[in-house]
Amino acid sequence: MGGGARYPYPKYVWSPAGGWWVRPSNWASNTAIAVGGMAAVMYAIWQVSADHEQRITQPNRFIPSMLWAKEYRHRKITFEDSKE
Repeated sequence: MGGGARYPYPKYVWSPAGGWWVRPSNWASNTAIAVGGMAAVMYAIWQVSADHEQRITQPNRFIPSMLWAKEYRHRKITFEDSKE
């Protein structure tokens, strides 16, 4: 089973992924660094988004973004005013 033996390939071909049959010894640390970098960027984008979020029409029920939006951070949220 498998696909046969490894065949000779041209050495002058460059690939950003590493080329044929690559198994770098530090793949786990490279993956951890990449995941950590993506998490840091996502956290920064999340913070900027939460600070700039504004609602033109106020919701008449609870929505999850009220927990982190700057608009609702220091205000007690009540929905009795909007109920008829």
